[in-house]
Amino acid sequence: MQIEHEGNNMKFKSFLAAAAMAAPLAAMPGVAYAQDGEAEEASGPIDISAEVAVLSDYRFRGLSLSAGEPELTASISVEHESGLYASVWASNVSLGLGSSDDLEMDWTAGFSKDVGSVNVDVGAIYYSYLGHRDFNYIEGFGSVGTTVGGAEVRVGVAYAPKQDNLGGQDNTYVYISGDMPIGKSPFSVHGTFGYEHGAFAQHKKDWILGASVDLGGGLSASLDYVDTAHDFTGLGGPTAVASLKFGF
Repeated sequence: MQIEHEGNNMKFKSFLAAAAMAAPLAAMPGVAYAQDGEAEEASGPIDISAEVAVLSDYRFRGLSLSAGEPELTASISVEHESGLYASVWASNVSLGLGSSDDLEMDWTAGFSKDVGSVNVDVGAIYYSYLGHRDFNYIEGFGSVGTTVGGAEVRVGVAYAPKQDNLGGQDNTYVYISGDMPIGKSPFSVHGTFGYEHGAFAQHKKDWILGASVDLGGGLSASLDYVDTAHDFTGLGGPTAVASLKFGF
């Protein structure tokens, strides 16, 4: 696999074209598509949880970061009763036109707190790519969530300040997401709509509509429809993404 090495701006443009980076829902915070998951209720001051998953495609903010190939992920999170938390998430990723054989690791630190009926979540994510440090960058995030008519609704923003690895530009992503359980069944439906502008995309819109089922024992499955309004790379067209996750 060949990757450009003729300066940060050239590397950045190569990464946009090759990896379809209109950013990488989750990981955009909250909507990091591949980083969804519910933490188990803490039994002490510190709670440690982990998750492994397999997905049919690595879609981030509507675009495939695995060149349309399957994605394998693993994560571990540490949460304190004060609201402070930290996590590390790993996934295969495609950094060139070809197989999805590179490694992405996302390092997150944040603070989440309930204020009345509203949850506030703020923090930062450092996106790193093993062996390709010139693609690494940092992004801050913030969101508020509440319950509306039985559905969990969240509105948030992710902002990457100007950095050399982003071609000296910044990037903003705003979104709204919701999750609605279906009665007392193990099924739920969810959706996300996002808008992105800056270093990774110009006025890009993306969305997810899907359903999930709790299979018990920490196992869950989902099927999502993912699409973007501006498929400028050829890797953001409409698709169905199936996933199977195990949390413990």
